[in-house]
Amino acid sequence: MISSLNGTMIIQSCNDYVMFDIETTGLSSDADAIIELSALKVINHEVVDEFSSLINPGIHIPYYASSINGITDDMVKDSPSVKNVLKDFALFIGNSVLAGHNIKRFDLKFIQRDAVLHLGKPFLNDFLDTLIVARRYLPDLDSHSLESLADYYDISYEGAHRALADCYINKKVYDCLIKEIENPSAAALKVKVCPLCGNVMRKRNGAYGEFWGCCSYPDCRYTENI
Repeated sequence: MISSLNGTMIIQSCNDYVMFDIETTGLSSDADAIIELSALKVINHEVVDEFSSLINPGIHIPYYASSINGITDDMVKDSPSVKNVLKDFALFIGNSVLAGHNIKRFDLKFIQRDAVLHLGKPFLNDFLDTLIVARRYLPDLDSHSLESLADYYDISYEGAHRALADCYINKKVYDCLIKEIENPSAAALKVKVCPLCGNVMRKRNGAYGEFWGCCSYPDCRYTENI
């Protein structure tokens, strides 16, 4: 599985990292393609550099994808291939921790697939998923989507669903989450965490009743009896 090619997931606060985001033709990492890749290099909590490029996917961008991210076939027709963009992205990130929202289940699957296909190897950078961090440190929120977190922290969501704008929104959200990590609430301290991968565990129902299951399933299959 592509997810097994990733580096180590980290939960603790991080001063230096690369926040990245992609836009795609759809949700399937098997059939869909990346059409935009953007990133922010953050050193000591400050943005010091930007990376952003549209990508010609070589396939038609469906209307439903364009209706969300605003990217059309005409916009990408003269853009570089994913292979060339990933070469530049590799130079931009170096050995930095990769950060983003829902990257474990979405963005990294696309990035690693194309890195293996076009560069011959995956990115083995450690990574930080702000969705997982938010679930762990803000357990009482009904939703941990980037939009919900931006609303919770009173951060403007203007320009969302374009990769670079999402990077800036996510960076601001992560700045707030760092405070939650460093001063966890009573509710956060009660959250059950998977000892194998660090993700949150939830109560689930099985054939023999309730059990604790890791939210990284099926990538992580750790369970505990209740």
